[in-house]
Amino acid sequence: MVSVTSGNSAPEPLDALPLLAVGMPVREGLERVVQAHRGALVVMSDGEEVLALCSGGFLLNAEFSPQRLAELAKMDGAIVLSKDASRIARANVHLVPNHSIPTSETGTRHRTAERVARSTGVPVVSVSTAMGVITLYEGTRKHVLRDGRHLSNQASQVIQTLARFRQRFDAAVSSLSALELEDAVTMRDVALAVQPAELVCRLAAEVNGYLIELGEDGRLLKLQLDELAAGVEATRDLIVRDYMHMMSKDGAGAGMQPPAAHHHGHLETDRERKSGPKQPVVRLLDGSGVPSIGRGSRNAPTHAASNGTWDRALQILQNLDTEELANLDTLTEAIGIQVESDQVDGSVGPKGYRLLHRLPNLPEPVIDRIVEHFGSLQAIMRASQKSLEEVEGVGVGRATSLRNGLARLAESSILERYE
Repeated sequence: MVSVTSGNSAPEPLDALPLLAVGMPVREGLERVVQAHRGALVVMSDGEEVLALCSGGFLLNAEFSPQRLAELAKMDGAIVLSKDASRIARANVHLVPNHSIPTSETGTRHRTAERVARSTGVPVVSVSTAMGVITLYEGTRKHVLRDGRHLSNQASQVIQTLARFRQRFDAAVSSLSALELEDAVTMRDVALAVQPAELVCRLAAEVNGYLIELGEDGRLLKLQLDELAAGVEATRDLIVRDYMHMMSKDGAGAGMQPPAAHHHGHLETDRERKSGPKQPVVRLLDGSGVPSIGRGSRNAPTHAASNGTWDRALQILQNLDTEELANLDTLTEAIGIQVESDQVDGSVGPKGYRLLHRLPNLPEPVIDRIVEHFGSLQAIMRASQKSLEEVEGVGVGRATSLRNGLARLAESSILERYE
């Protein structure tokens, strides 16, 4: 069963993972140690911070090979490699980290590995004699290396799930484009495009973690991932940029609320200012996109409009957990549009960033100036040739190309929508 990672996708991969990927010399040496039912402690740097913790042992400065690593692991001491793992610097070393450094491990070898990693920031690998498990410690993080076959199976399952969300995303974006050109977008349409886009980005980050550890064995999966995830993140970002801080055309209260007030050291949202024991009712998106009634999230994110930045809105969106991402009220707040639960079908209009980016030979600075000048996609579409030419960087040729391009997009999107 595949589960979508909550919060901001998968954590950043550990720096040492590429050197420990399936098929790499260090990984092969560690697997030889496991097959021989031995343990090992390998420090992946011979810098001064590591040498300060070393006692005893002997200097080797020999070229690295999996066979040498496996033979040296027969001794009890630690093995110290160069930072790029091309040399074996020392062997049979006794490591003496500060015993006051906290550790969650119980075995001597693993406790030493975690303390050295925490104190130096250097990657340290520990191989368990009893369990045959290879564990990487880097800073305060810990990662258990997994079998190549298991990694391939996991990556394949996640890619299959990602493909389904990509289909939902493509359909939602196609529908959104037609609705934008018809000036008939609702909050639900925006949410139904942002939701699968964010899930695709999170799943892609999860697969990337598997692929780093798979190394060359994951090259075919990498090709599949690149094809499925292509353009999704950029489109998601442009949708958020199009709709954050927008007012609903249905009237006051359906769009962006007045700026949040400061209260007890934090930004007070409109929901927090409401009194009474009744919790706000929100609609949840199920797999078919049909809303159902549910309760609001206790940990609703700070409204992006209170910060006023596009990057902040994206950060809040990426920090939503899976349940919050499925919550229409929470999702629209995250991208800077705050609405009441009985107005989720209120009409909104885009600024025009996403569709303008689809036009050829239109640089991003020019797009920014066009949107700033006209304020909305519909105003841009209604603009005369002369009005467009007044925008800095547009000119006669670009204004003509822009008007023709938008007309072609309108024609193709509407035809595709009603085929």
